Amino acid sequence: MIPTTSKHNLSRLTRLVAAALIAASATTALAAGSIASGERWLDREGKFINAHGGGILYHEGVYYWYGEAKGDFTYRSPGVGWDCYRTDAGGVSCYTSTDLCHWTYRGIVLEPDTMHTFSDIHPTMVIERPKVIYNRSTGKFVMWMHIDNHNYEKAVAGVAVSDSPTGKFRFIESVRPNGQMSRDMTLFKDDDEQAYLVYSSEGNATLHIAQLSDDYQHVTARYERLFIGQSREAPALFKRQGKYYLITSGCTGWDPNEADLAVADHVMGPYTSLGNPCRGPHADKTFFAQSTHVLPVAGTADCFIAMFDRWNKRNLIDSRYVWLPIRFDAGAPTISWADVWQPPQAGASGHVAAVAPH
Repeated sequence: MIPTTSKHNLSRLTRLVAAALIAASATTALAAGSIASGERWLDREGKFINAHGGGILYHEGVYYWYGEAKGDFTYRSPGVGWDCYRTDAGGVSCYTSTDLCHWTYRGIVLEPDTMHTFSDIHPTMVIERPKVIYNRSTGKFVMWMHIDNHNYEKAVAGVAVSDSPTGKFRFIESVRPNGQMSRDMTLFKDDDEQAYLVYSSEGNATLHIAQLSDDYQHVTARYERLFIGQSREAPALFKRQGKYYLITSGCTGWDPNEADLAVADHVMGPYTSLGNPCRGPHADKTFFAQSTHVLPVAGTADCFIAMFDRWNKRNLIDSRYVWLPIRFDAGAPTISWADVWQPPQAGASGHVAAVAPH
């Protein structure tokens, strides 16, 4: 019989070994130039990547991944009826890579304002889904994000600017675009350099898309209402061969649901649903994740990566990343589950270099 203290030590050792194996599997995959969705991803310093609800900017040969810097303490907002789990706003983090697998931490590029309790980016506020685009005319990097208060009733879009992709970004203001609520959002820059803000509005019942000003720092009066009364959120917009595709999720709080993919001939719609693009185990739950961004892989003929977050509402900093290739073999685009796969590099003509399906 093993003494009680030995049992305790053995159990602790087992947990430590299991945790080490999980971390090693993700590290090995990334080191080998592969992506293992749902694992804990480490940066070049061996620390967990903390960039949730994010998006990627490709600029002058470098990928810049911006995301929510989650604090290490998750709590539920008191007095809020739904599952309003959150952490103090830690600002926006940035990581860089040239191959989408090896990421270097560049710090907090939009810092929370700890000095002014009334600030929209005070730690007590919500800073979510940051996206950055580059304005060639002004030479500025422009960030838009979802800003909210503890109970998500403020529902505004915030904007910040920087002369460098690694900041520091300067927060300008938050607005309700055209007087309308704004929560889950994304940015999209078209081939003609015109940019658009896509956001959940009207109490999350209807999605809006608004054209931005020439400097990308303001919303114009030109906007359209999409999926009226259908309660879609988590928009991710991309363009392929002259058509616009929009991935969204349903509104079920932190819990996963079935994704939808819609297509349009014009960026502002109208959009027609093509149904759920996901294929494989748990496709009806979007692989237990939620859309945040679609990345066209630079220098490839036809390669796109769908980025999702696998939220862990009771430990938000430990929410995982699910990145999968989008396929265009025939008919509507599809996103199939793969345990491990290799992102294509510049010059690739196919979808992915290799895929290991579940």
